[in-house]
Amino acid sequence: MTAEELAELGRQAEAAGLNATSPPQESRIEGWLIRLSPGQAKRARCINALEAGTLPVEELLARSARSFHAAGLPLVVRITPFTQPPDLDARLAAKGWPRYDAAEVLVRPQLDDVMGWPLPGGQVLHAVDALEFARQMGALKGSSDLEIQAQAERQSQSRVPYQGFWLRRNTIRGWELLACGQLAQEGEWVGLYDIYTPEAFRGQGHARNLCLALLQQACTQGARRAYLQVGEHNAAALALYRGLGFLSAYRYHFRSPADDLR
Repeated sequence: MTAEELAELGRQAEAAGLNATSPPQESRIEGWLIRLSPGQAKRARCINALEAGTLPVEELLARSARSFHAAGLPLVVRITPFTQPPDLDARLAAKGWPRYDAAEVLVRPQLDDVMGWPLPGGQVLHAVDALEFARQMGALKGSSDLEIQAQAERQSQSRVPYQGFWLRRNTIRGWELLACGQLAQEGEWVGLYDIYTPEAFRGQGHARNLCLALLQQACTQGARRAYLQVGEHNAAALALYRGLGFLSAYRYHFRSPADDLR
């Protein structure tokens, strides 16, 4: 695959990811997409500067800050290779805004080779609704009630449908939750979200089994390409996804005023 082809897949994955993480609390200021969800996911409570707009950057930042602070949220700007204006990252760095929580977006250019990988004996993929998924994930991660409610609201009302799944195993002690994750499918693109393995079951290949099962599920629904996002320092997850055929397409990070990080 050429660099140009991978870059184009990255642009498509960015568009799909923006659609999939759209919360009800969304508006625009000129060409900047403002998202104000109170949940944990910063992608749903940040500025995505999609177009340069006609207003000066300082005015756009000031208007955005008023919206975030009125919602009781810190001001967060998401910086990608597609951010406008192109020098926005440098401008925020010059203002002393720290860079944090960098992540990689990975893509899998095709899915037709994932079929035919059966789950190990006794393991099953079980579908769950958005509220049940948010509650279980919240319990596993120690999320607040507000964060759980925000995740369930965002995903149940998303214009790109979310499908939550447990990977479970039936034992003499009953059902064990081995891993969990979600699909967000839009046309030929599917995003993998919230891939999580409870601590007691890590290092046993369950996340790999889950991802393969999710990709197979998406493939039967017409998906042909996949994307996901992972923290750039999460070496174990990056190794897992690259071993599953995902390629690094681009990186993004966040910036906030120092006062909003306290």
